[in-house]
Order: sequence, then C-alpha cells, then structure tokens
Amino acid sequence: MAVIHPASAGHGLNLQSGGSTLVWFGLTWSLELYQQTNARLWRQGQKDTTVVIHHIITKNTIDERIMSALQKKERAQSALINAVKADLEVRK
Repeated sequence: MAVIHPASAGHGLNLQSGGSTLVWFGLTWSLELYQQTNARLWRQGQKDTTVVIHHIITKNTIDERIMSALQKKERAQSALINAVKADLEVRK
C-alpha cells in the first residue's frame, strides 16, 4: 500500500510492477491529474490482469460535485477530440 498525491503520482511514477488497485479517498479537480494517476496502474508490462479503481465518495459532499465535474470534463474532452478527428478525416 502506498499513500500518494495525484500531483506527484500522475507524472513519472509507474506502479504497474506492484499495484493493481487504486482507492481515491480525496479527488482532484484536475482531469489531467485524475486520468494520469489512474493510468499509472494500467501500463504496458502490467503483471496483474485486472486493475481496480475505487472511489470513496460521501453523499451530499463536495466529492460528489468533483466527480460530476470530472465526468463532464471527460465528456467535453472526448467530444473535442472526436470533432478534431472528424475534421482531419474530412480534410484528407
């Protein structure tokens, strides 16, 4: 078990050799840090076949708002990437 902060774990830290479970007990507002921290477990060379990411979110707290904001940011980012891909395909 390791206790890490997403700002430091999200960049340069590889956990695939010894980790397969991540528990978020305090979320970050940053979609980049959230995605990068999650991606530290699922990497090429992963020894475990399953990676599990848990979120501890208490009802009626700021954690619900943060999780909702992260989901909205992820949808917006995906929509933008898909729009750029479609535009690039049309220009070919």
